[in-house]
Amino acid sequence: MKAAGVHDGADLTGIKVFVGGPIQYAIEEGSFYSPLHRTLHGIIGALQEAGGTVFSAHVAEKFGIDTPLFSPQQVSVRDFGWMRRCDVFVPVLPVRDGDLLRTDGTHVEMGWASALGKPIALVTRQPLASGASHLLRGLPEIADVSLFDDIEVAEDPGPLLTSIARSARRTVSVAS
Repeated sequence: MKAAGVHDGADLTGIKVFVGGPIQYAIEEGSFYSPLHRTLHGIIGALQEAGGTVFSAHVAEKFGIDTPLFSPQQVSVRDFGWMRRCDVFVPVLPVRDGDLLRTDGTHVEMGWASALGKPIALVTRQPLASGASHLLRGLPEIADVSLFDDIEVAEDPGPLLTSIARSARRTVSVAS
């Protein structure tokens, strides 16, 4: 991991980033899947350090501790609201034992992002896990998707932050 404060100069001030990933299927024996927790914590911290505003169910739900306090309706309304307000969506799809960890909600959110024209910076093991669906593999053909390896992002989030800044600024200039 790069030293604190060193992220290739990416300035995310004014940029809103929705960070998604599994919650329900990442809870095992009462605790959150630790490799995913570390990855999400690192990404969220880097985004905030670069001045970005982060929307995260993982933070809101304390990495699964408070998940039972939220109804499906509350989660759907909250997350769709975040998707509409964000500039970039960053889904994190972890791999465990060679397979993508199940995350129905994150896949729904990727559908929302692509339908709303939001740039997607997908963080997952590269190349994609062999079990990744055709729709996930084909998403870059119909949406603005950048792929990032989770191990590389954990070591240096700079390229991810730079891509987010570039994508958000491009989206804002197109909308103007």
